[in-house]
Amino acid sequence: MKIASNKFQNVTIFVIFAWLLFFVLTPNILVLVVSFLTRDSSDFYALPFTLENYARLFEPLYAQVVWNSLYMSGIATIICLIVGYPFAFMMSKINPKYRPLLLFLVVLPFWTNSLIRIYGMKIFLGVKGILNSTLLSIGIIDEPIRILNTEVAVIIGLVYLLLPFMILPLYSSIEKLDYRLLEAAKDLGANGFQRFLKVIIPLTMPGIVAGCLLVLLPAMGMFYVADLLGGAKVLLVGNVIKSEFLISRNWPFGSAISIALTILMALLIFIYYKTSKLLNKKMELE
Repeated sequence: MKIASNKFQNVTIFVIFAWLLFFVLTPNILVLVVSFLTRDSSDFYALPFTLENYARLFEPLYAQVVWNSLYMSGIATIICLIVGYPFAFMMSKINPKYRPLLLFLVVLPFWTNSLIRIYGMKIFLGVKGILNSTLLSIGIIDEPIRILNTEVAVIIGLVYLLLPFMILPLYSSIEKLDYRLLEAAKDLGANGFQRFLKVIIPLTMPGIVAGCLLVLLPAMGMFYVADLLGGAKVLLVGNVIKSEFLISRNWPFGSAISIALTILMALLIFIYYKTSKLLNKKMELE
């Protein structure tokens, strides 16, 4: 029985390793290699190797796109955290028999394609959409608000799609809280705000970090959100990558942008890791 279990474990490890090798590592290596090649009108890319694709990334136009992507993705992440944290905390405090229902409602949007949901959001935010019609009917506004084709619409779309990715890791982290520590802090004279700041936040920091990463990183590449809700004026990094591959047919430069985005994401993860480590050390010293 033990031999069969070991064989099954070895086969499982081999399958996972092969999957990661052929469908994760190999494509990324190919993208990395293409990013150093030269654009070719007939074959998309060709020799010789060059650093020109990476040099173009420092042009003001592309630097501005990266900054706008970080700006909008960062705001969407903050909004998701502000909305998701109380919701996740409420889920952890509610009667356990109702928690599966709330979790089901959080996961339910994943049953519908995100592109279809963005089309629905476009109809909702339109000049003659549900939002403006409702506000006009109850007298809050006198004329329709133009939200589409703005950064606000893109941020709303990102929050709409990515909020569950913030709630789930937060709920997982908050559910594991040891409430005896809160009681001990209360006995030592800490008020509600101090308990939240000094006990709850540090203990749930892994969930906060995980949720922020799960929102911030995908948000920068969701080109279809910017296409449908932001129009031609609002661009994310994903829009530039899509244009370079599908419109300009400049695969080497598109690959270079993809690699640069991957490095940026790795840098953000490293900063989050170091910041969390410093905060934990600071809390231990205090």
